[in-house]
Amino acid sequence: MFNVKALYRNLRIKNKLVVLIAAIMLLVCVLMFVGQQYAFDVYDKEIYRQSAKSLSLASVGIESELEKMERLTFRLATDPTLQSYLSKIKQAGTDYDRFVVAGYIRSRLVELGGMEKYVLSIQMIDYYGNEYAAGVKRITNSERRIQQIKEETGPHKGGNTWIMPSSDDGTLSSARMIRSFQELELEPLGTVAVRIDMDSLFNDYLNKAGEQSSMQLYILKDSKSIYPVSETKEEERLSGYMEGRQGYTTINHEGKRYFVAYVPSSYTNWTYMTLIPYDNIFERINEVKRAALLVLGFLFLLALVLSFRFSKGITGPIEKLNVKMKRVQLGHFDTFDGDIDRDIPMDEAGQLHRNFRMMVQRIDDLIKENYVKQLAIRESEFKALQAQINPHFLYNTLETINWSAKMSGQRQISQMVESLGFLLRSSISIKEPIILLQDELEIVKHYVTIQRIRFEERLDFQLDVPEMFMQTSIPKLSLQPIVENAVNYGVEQMIEPCTIHIRAELVDGQLVITIEDTGPGMDAKFLAELAEGVVKPRGSGLGLRNIEDRIKLCFGEAYGVKVVSERYKGTKVSLNLPFERREDDV
Repeated sequence: MFNVKALYRNLRIKNKLVVLIAAIMLLVCVLMFVGQQYAFDVYDKEIYRQSAKSLSLASVGIESELEKMERLTFRLATDPTLQSYLSKIKQAGTDYDRFVVAGYIRSRLVELGGMEKYVLSIQMIDYYGNEYAAGVKRITNSERRIQQIKEETGPHKGGNTWIMPSSDDGTLSSARMIRSFQELELEPLGTVAVRIDMDSLFNDYLNKAGEQSSMQLYILKDSKSIYPVSETKEEERLSGYMEGRQGYTTINHEGKRYFVAYVPSSYTNWTYMTLIPYDNIFERINEVKRAALLVLGFLFLLALVLSFRFSKGITGPIEKLNVKMKRVQLGHFDTFDGDIDRDIPMDEAGQLHRNFRMMVQRIDDLIKENYVKQLAIRESEFKALQAQINPHFLYNTLETINWSAKMSGQRQISQMVESLGFLLRSSISIKEPIILLQDELEIVKHYVTIQRIRFEERLDFQLDVPEMFMQTSIPKLSLQPIVENAVNYGVEQMIEPCTIHIRAELVDGQLVITIEDTGPGMDAKFLAELAEGVVKPRGSGLGLRNIEDRIKLCFGEAYGVKVVSERYKGTKVSLNLPFERREDDV
């Protein structure tokens, strides 16, 4: 619940309005739907009751006909003529006598009930198991069926017995044992069975009751199907639908939805059940339901569209103002160029736009004014930093030349003077604070020429800079002071040779120039003081802090100087610079 509340609070105002209106409309639609469902449920129940009532009336008519069938079997079993014929067959037992009597029996069966409307045939079985049939659809029962009839009628001793359909004969039969009533002997003479035309009987009475032709009728007895004849266990499922229910219900059967009505028989222990496809009964109602749902859905969508347009009219100017604020946040102060606010109404949102425009214009003026001042300050700082270089470097170089002239003779003075001349010309003639890397390396080479004459084989200088980096911009006198520090703190402090290696490479899109020496290195404390500018550098007096400040002034805070050193493991100074080639200077 807390997460939903927090989510709603963080929504945009437009979405809040849409959600609020949609929630109200959804509530109205739900209430209307619930009311509609209640009305349809009441209507459905009334239809259910009427269908169950129709089935009850049909079952009464069907059972009335079944009672007639039962009375017909009684009349056949007690008919004196039929009893006399059966007695002769039992007593005589000759084939000729049976043949003669058989014709009389069939004629008598037709006279008594062989032409009844719902009688398929009358099957009479004599004492010896011979069968005599009469009717519109006579059959000859199998010995198994005859034996079944005898076994099921025997225990009732002349009472009516309903013979269930089987694979041998798929009809319902009313049967009873024929017993002699002359002189109350009650000796068995045979058996009579009336086969009932169940299809005609059920269809006639269900049509009278107004049931639909698509209906399926089932008659169940003890979870077994009497009609229609079923060789599966489907009747067990149908019987299960009636458990705990009264009269009617709705079920899903064989993947379809059915309306079920059932009535227990008052005459037998059977149950009459009808299955009617739900869509056949409630097709029109379902159409009305679907139409109502479509209308509700359309109203809901219409409400969403209108709420969106309504909320957009309120929040549109606010969203435009938010976009302007984001552009200003990114440094774009041209947001208000042109007449872009003419469609914004002059309500509270319009007043916000006007006040924000005036505020941004004032901020823009202040930024421009401050920018001009900062440029002047940076230029002054850069010139002041650069001015520190030339006097110190010139003093150091002259001291070296003086020492070399006294110690080694005049043959090397020309080289030193040539290199010194180049350095002096570079410091005087190159006025730009930013020069090409190749020009800076020329300054380093002439400086190293002078120092090689001083230290001879003790100084090993290596340069590994690919040609592709030569046209890259670099602050003037950024490498020479670091090489000078390597000489002062490395070569000068060692007796054995010291290597100074300059290399350049691309790392993550930046140009990294590394000056590495194999000198004595520095401990962590001295390294920290050097980075903070506490230690005053020897030689030119230009420290790493000075070089880093100039790099940041020229290229930004993302660039600078990094020093890695350990005692007795040498020192590595890395300059991070942007890789920008100046092709126009090539």
